[in-house]
Amino acid sequence: MKVHRVARIVSSLAIAGVLAACADRGNAGPVEPVAHVDLERFMGDWYVIASIPTRFERGAFNAVETYSQGAAGRIDTVFRYRKDSFDGELETMTPTGFVREGTGNAVLGMRFLWPVKAEYIIASLAPDYSDTIVARNKRDYVWIMARTPTLPEARYRQLVAEVEGMGYDISRLRTVPQQWPEAAPRPAPR
Repeated sequence: MKVHRVARIVSSLAIAGVLAACADRGNAGPVEPVAHVDLERFMGDWYVIASIPTRFERGAFNAVETYSQGAAGRIDTVFRYRKDSFDGELETMTPTGFVREGTGNAVLGMRFLWPVKAEYIIASLAPDYSDTIVARNKRDYVWIMARTPTLPEARYRQLVAEVEGMGYDISRLRTVPQQWPEAAPRPAPR
């Protein structure tokens, strides 16, 4: 009898957790990707202007994501940033991107660790490919990125409004400090 009671409590807690997650996202539907991404134009450096960061990139300064076309349709990625300050230790991640078929090149599976591919949705892209928003259906992380280390304030506010319109809690959005040219890194601890 006690086993059934515990199972009911666990089931109730799981259902409550799912309902809370839906309420947190404001019952938002899927994030809409842009209609089409010209991958060749999308390749190159993207400065991270603001993000709801993953745990790995909290405290990032001078964050830059660089994409290049790899073998067999893959997208080679280098994400680099300074940890906790402009002269902090250089951190680098090198995930591989895979374009999801039938998405106009706007949805990627980003593999940091085999076999898991994290969902990356190109949800906004300026016509001249000068800025972009990369989002996720979970509304857990988001990145506002640009080809330059800064954006005009009015454009930045427009992009933040877009992020909010996607169902994100923008109070969690963090501006990523950018200062270029980059200062020399501090020596590694001995």
